[in-house]
Amino acid sequence: MTDKRLRADAARNRARVLRVAYETFAEEGAGVPIDEIARRAGVGAGTIYRHFPTKESLFQAIVADRLRQVVEHTREQAAADPGEGLFAFLFHLAEQGATDLGLTEAFAGVGVDLATSLPEAEREFTDLMTGLLARAQRAGTVRRDVDVDDVRTLIVGLQAMRRFRGERADRLYPMIRAGLAPR
Repeated sequence: MTDKRLRADAARNRARVLRVAYETFAEEGAGVPIDEIARRAGVGAGTIYRHFPTKESLFQAIVADRLRQVVEHTREQAAADPGEGLFAFLFHLAEQGATDLGLTEAFAGVGVDLATSLPEAEREFTDLMTGLLARAQRAGTVRRDVDVDDVRTLIVGLQAMRRFRGERADRLYPMIRAGLAPR
């Protein structure tokens, strides 16, 4: 009975650490020390290190979960209109940039190299972008010369603009559409 209680406590601690780490990274980015996350979660740093051997592994777990959420959200939204799926995806990620500095930094390569540290999540995310782009190009809403690296660059730029320029970034959405439209 004691073992089950300890396992339940450990599971609750892990869940609390993940929730607090997500909130902290979203608010302040990847530079937050483990000790601060532990303090906010009400656990010792050792508790975090038992579940995540490094701060980078904790950050990676948060980013992998966020990427899965983005992929799921986008698949649901994009099925309705292939021509608009890419734009919905871009603008959704831009909005995420306003509230999730950790995700914004991950896309920009700060704190985690997605291709190296999260190859499966990165591949799934890249496949999603590739599919959205191809469908938009077939639907005639996006130029044929746009590639996945262009889309990645737009994501990073839109997230930065949304986070640091706030509502002014909304002005960019029609410009992005016009710039991606076939000539």
